[in-house]
Amino acid sequence: MLELPLALVRDAFATPSPSMTVDPDTVTPGFAGFAAIALLAVVVILLIIDMLRRIRRAGYRAEIREELDAEEEAARQAHAAAEATDVDDQDIDPQR
Repeated sequence: MLELPLALVRDAFATPSPSMTVDPDTVTPGFAGFAAIALLAVVVILLIIDMLRRIRRAGYRAEIREELDAEEEAARQAHAAAEATDVDDQDIDPQR
C-alpha cells in the first residue's frame, strides 16, 4: 500500500487562513468619505423637514377649503330659505 507522508495529508485537509494583502489604512474612506456621508445626512434631514412642512400645509389648505365650502353652502341655504319666505303681495289675488 502506498503511504503518504503525514505532512502532505495534513496540508491537503487543512483550512487555509486568509492573510491581509492590502494595507487597511489605504482602503478606509477617510475624511472625504465622512464628509460625503455627513453631507448626505444633512440633505436627507432637510428634505424630511421640507416634506413635513408641505404635508402640514396641505392639511391646513384642506381644512380651510372645507370651511369655505360649508360657509358657502350655509349662505346658499339661507338665500334659498329667504326666497321661499318672501311673498310678493301683488301676486296674491285677494278675490280668490
